[in-house]
Amino acid sequence: METTEARYQSLMRAIARHAPTTDIALVDKAFRFADAKHEQQLRKSGEPYIIHPLAVAEIVVESGLDTDAILAALLHDCLEDTDASFDEIVKLFGRPVAELVEGVTKLTRVNFSTAEEKQMENLRKMFMAMSKDIRVILIKIADRLHNMRTLEYQSPAKQIIKSTETMEIYAPLAHRLGMQKLKWELEDISLQYLEPEAYKEIMDFLAVHKDQDEQFMNAIQTAIQGRLESMGLHGKVYGRIKHVYSIYRKLKNQNKSIDELYDIYAFRVIVNSIADCYNVLGHVHDLFNLVPGRFKDYISTPKPNMYQSLHTTVIGSQGIPFEVQIRTWEMHETAEYGVAAHWKYKQGGAGAGSEKEFEWVRRLLENQQDTVAEDYIHSLRVDMFDDEVFVFTPKGRVVSLPAGSTPIDFAYAIHSGVGNTMVGAKVNNRIASFDVQLNNGDVVEVLTSKSAKGPSRDWLKICRSNQARQKIKQWFKKEKREENVLHGKASFEGELRRMNIDPSVLQNEELLAVILKKVSFDTLDDMYAAIGYGGMTAVKCVNRMRDELLKATKAAPKEPLAPKSLQSLGKKSSGSGNSGVIVEDIGSCMVKFARCCTPVPGDDIIGFVTKGFGVSIHRCDCDNASESLRQKQPERWVRASWAMVLEENFDTSLEIDCRDRDGLLLDMAMVLSGMKIKLREMNCRTLTDGRAIASLTFSIRDVAELNSVCGKLCAVPGVEQVRRGKT
Repeated sequence: METTEARYQSLMRAIARHAPTTDIALVDKAFRFADAKHEQQLRKSGEPYIIHPLAVAEIVVESGLDTDAILAALLHDCLEDTDASFDEIVKLFGRPVAELVEGVTKLTRVNFSTAEEKQMENLRKMFMAMSKDIRVILIKIADRLHNMRTLEYQSPAKQIIKSTETMEIYAPLAHRLGMQKLKWELEDISLQYLEPEAYKEIMDFLAVHKDQDEQFMNAIQTAIQGRLESMGLHGKVYGRIKHVYSIYRKLKNQNKSIDELYDIYAFRVIVNSIADCYNVLGHVHDLFNLVPGRFKDYISTPKPNMYQSLHTTVIGSQGIPFEVQIRTWEMHETAEYGVAAHWKYKQGGAGAGSEKEFEWVRRLLENQQDTVAEDYIHSLRVDMFDDEVFVFTPKGRVVSLPAGSTPIDFAYAIHSGVGNTMVGAKVNNRIASFDVQLNNGDVVEVLTSKSAKGPSRDWLKICRSNQARQKIKQWFKKEKREENVLHGKASFEGELRRMNIDPSVLQNEELLAVILKKVSFDTLDDMYAAIGYGGMTAVKCVNRMRDELLKATKAAPKEPLAPKSLQSLGKKSSGSGNSGVIVEDIGSCMVKFARCCTPVPGDDIIGFVTKGFGVSIHRCDCDNASESLRQKQPERWVRASWAMVLEENFDTSLEIDCRDRDGLLLDMAMVLSGMKIKLREMNCRTLTDGRAIASLTFSIRDVAELNSVCGKLCAVPGVEQVRRGKT
C-alpha cells in the first residue's frame, strides 16, 4: 500500500522534471490544506484519500499544466467531499484556483444513470460548453484516469458503469483535446473491464510475440536512426506497438483474427525543425517502399486543433507494413498532450495561456491523429452551438435549453406540472428571480407549492422556449376560462373601438352568427377565451369580420385619405378581388405582393402606395414596413386585409439553417410532396463549417398551412431553424 509521503515525493519529482517553474511553496500549502480536510477519509483500497488528489496533480503536472491547475488538482474534491468553502479557497489560493475547483465540482455532479445517458452527444457538448476555462476538463480527465487506474477495488457492477462512462465520455473528450497519451490509457483500461476475454487474448498474443516484435522494431529503428546520423540529421526515433484498444477495433472492424493482423507497428521520428521533417521523409521513402495513398501532410495543412505531423505508411523488407510519423519536438508535445501542451510552451513554461488561442476547442469537428474511417463511428462529433445552454437538476440530470432561458423554461422542461406549481427557484443554491438568464453548468432547483395559483401571463414574455409558452397557454386554456374570456373580451372590444366600431353591434344575433362563422367559433365566449389564452389575436378576429361589422354599423374607421395618385390609380386598375386583398378607401386598384416578406392569407398585412405600380402588400412584421418607415411617409401607408378565405394559392418561401448531409434536400422535398405542396424552386448553399442554408419556394393556401409545413420541416434530421424568406 502506497504511503502519502511516497506519493507526495513522486509529485515533487514530476514537478522538477516537467514543470520546474512551479511555485513549490504554494503546492505544499495546497497539499497540507487538502490533507487536513480529507484527514478522516479513506479510499476503497484502504489508502488515505489524499493519495488520489496527489495522483491527479501528478498527471496534471505530466500534462504540462501551470501552477493554478496543479493547485486545483490537489483541491478538486474539497468542495464536494469536505467542509471547505469556495470563499476559503479564494482567500488562501486566489479566485482563479477556486473557480477551477468549482468547475471540476460541477462536472462531478453529472449523473450518467438517467435517461440522458442515451444522449452522450449532449453530455459531451455540455462538458465543453460549461467549461469557460479548458483546464477544468483537463483536470477532470486526469481525475478520471487515476480512478480508472484503481478500478480494481470497485465492485464488478461499478467497474462496468465507470468503464462505459469512460469509453463514451472521457476518452472521446481526451481525443478531441488531442491528449492521445491519456486517451489510449483510458481506452485500454476500459476495454479490460468491458471485454475481458478480448483484452486477455490481445495481451497474451503480444506477450508471446514480444521478442519477435522487439526484434522487428529494433531493426526498423536502427535503420532509420542510422540513416539520420549518416546524413548529419539530429533526431530521435521511437518504435511502439499500437495500443490494445486500437488493435481490438482493427480486429473487430476488419473481421480478422489476431494472427492475421500485421498493421500494429508505428514509429515516430522527432527532429528539431520543419525542414528536417521533410528531409527525413525523403530518407524514409528511400529506405522503405511507400504504400500509395497513405501519405498525409498535417504540417503544411494542420488539423483544426493545431495537430501537425507527417504521416506515411511504408513496407519493409519483411513485407510488414508500418506507419512512420515525423514531427518536431513542439509538435510532439501537442500531439501527446493536446491543449495542455500550450501551457508548457507559453512563456517558457509559465503562465496560463490565452483562451482565445483555443476557441477551436469549443467547436472541434475533426478527429485528432491516427484517424481512420472507423474512428468516426467510435468518436462522435462534438458540435457546439451558441443557441444552447446546459444546466443541471439538483440530482445531476443534464437539461438542454435555448440560450437565454430562465428558471421558467427549466421548470416546464422538467414537467408541465412542475412549471404550473412553481413559486420560486434557486440557481446554484441561491434564490433567483424568474427572469434571470441561466448559464452553462448552473444547478437549478424549482420551488413548488400545492397551493400555487399557476403561471402568470407575464411568464409568456419572460420564457424563451416555445415548449414553455405552449404549456403556459394550455394551462390558461384549461384552468382559467373565465379569466381568459374577460381578457379576450377586453382585447377584442378595444380593437373594435380603435376602428371606431361600437361593440354593441355584437348584440345583433343575425350578424353574430355570420361573424362567428368567419372566425370558426361557436360562441363569442369561445372566441374571447381563445384570444385570452393566446390561441388567436384580437386583430386577426376583427380583420376577418371587418366587412360585416362595417356594414352593420354603417361607419368607416377614421384613416388617412389616400393620395390622389392612388385614387386615380384605383379607377384605372382591376378590382382587388383577383388578389384576395382589400385596400381600405380604395374601390379598385392594382395590388402586388412584396417579395421581401411574401405575405400569405392569415398574415397581418399593410399596403404601401408605390409610384406607378399600385399598392405593394407587406406583412406587418416586415423590416420594410417597420413603424419608423411608416412614420416617415404616413400618407403612403394604407390599411389592408384579406378579402375572404380563397381557393387560390400564394407563392412564399422559406430559408432553412441546417447541418449539411447527404439526402437533406430530398427529405425536404418529400415533406412537401407528402403534403401535396407544389414546389416551385429549391436550392442549397453549403457553408465552410459543415453547415448549409436551403431555400424553398412553393405555393401555399394560407399561414396555417405554412405553419404546418414549417413544423414538419423542423422534424427533418439536420434541420435547425426554419424562417420566412424571399421569393
